Amino acid sequence: MTKTTDAPVLETLAAMTVDSIERCGLDDKTLILTRLAALAAMDAPAISYVAHVDPAMKADLTVEQVQDVLVAIAPVVGTARVMSAATRITEALGIAIAVAESEAEAMAEAGAHNRIRS
Repeated sequence: MTKTTDAPVLETLAAMTVDSIERCGLDDKTLILTRLAALAAMDAPAISYVAHVDPAMKADLTVEQVQDVLVAIAPVVGTARVMSAATRITEALGIAIAVAESEAEAMAEAGAHNRIRS
């Protein structure tokens, strides 16, 4: 019998990601760069890149490294896909920043609310 959850698709994707990371012998930077290259090759939507923002930051990836990957794959996947990937990576960063700002605001409001009640 399978367990019913509120977010079965997200939970499945998260479990697949964890399993992939555990079974992969690549270092964190190479793993994330490889995944970004695969997303670009697939012409993935911005939301697909969002899941890689935090791991990329934790792996200390630089903008230059991401650009180097896009340059490296351009002859294989084509300029249109590379430009699309660059745009979608930028969108993903914007989404990640908006989410972080929203979480920070919520935490600040909760802290202010707790101080008022004290």
